[in-house]
Amino acid sequence: MADVLYRRKRRPAMDGMVDAALGYAALGWPVVRGAAPGEDRACNCERLGCPDPAAHPATMAWGVEASTDTDTIRRWWAADPEANVILPTGRVFDVFDVPREAGVMALARMGRAGVPAGPVAALGSRYLFFVATRSPVDEDEWWSCHLDCVPEAIEDMPGLRWHCRDSFVLGAPSRLPGGGRVSWIRTPRDSGGSVVLPDPIAVLGILADASEEFGDTGR
Repeated sequence: MADVLYRRKRRPAMDGMVDAALGYAALGWPVVRGAAPGEDRACNCERLGCPDPAAHPATMAWGVEASTDTDTIRRWWAADPEANVILPTGRVFDVFDVPREAGVMALARMGRAGVPAGPVAALGSRYLFFVATRSPVDEDEWWSCHLDCVPEAIEDMPGLRWHCRDSFVLGAPSRLPGGGRVSWIRTPRDSGGSVVLPDPIAVLGILADASEEFGDTGR
C-alpha cells in the first residue's frame, strides 16, 4: 500500500516533466535530460560538490543527444522520470539570463516601448528571455558563453549572461535544489498560437541598461 501511495504522489510530477519535454519538441525545440535534485543532496549527479546542481545535462554527450524525436524523449523519461528538462541554446533560440529585478524592470520598459519580449521564464532569482538565435552569420556578435563568459568586444554588464552556441538553460517545470521550479512568466504561446522569438539586439539593449542600473543600485 505504501508503494502505491508513493507512486500516486510522484506520478503527476513525472508526467509533467515528460509532457513538458514533448511540448518543447512539438515547438521544434530540441531537449535533453538533465540532472535533478537528489533526495539528500542538491544534485543527483555523481560529481561531489557539483558547481551547478540540478541545472546541467545528465550526460557529457548532450550536444549530440538533444532531440525532438518523441519516441526518444518518451524513452529517456521512462528510464529517468525525475530528470529535469534541458533546452540547448544557439539552435532555435538564444537566451538572455538576468537577475530577477533587472528582468522585471526590463519587461516594464519593453511594454512601454512596444518592444516584444517573447517567451520569458523565471529560474529562482533569475529571469530568462528567449530570443531568436543570431546563428553563425556574424561571429563578432555570436559566441559560446556557458555562464558568465562574455566576448572581449562587449562591455561587461553586471549579471547579464547570453546563452547561445554550446550552452543551455533549464526548461520549465524543472525542479530546483531549494524546492522551487522553473516557471513561465510569458509562455512560448503567449503571442497567440505561434512562437514569436524577438530580435536579440533590440532586447539586449533594454536588458543591458536594466542590468547595469540594477548592478549600480544593488551594490
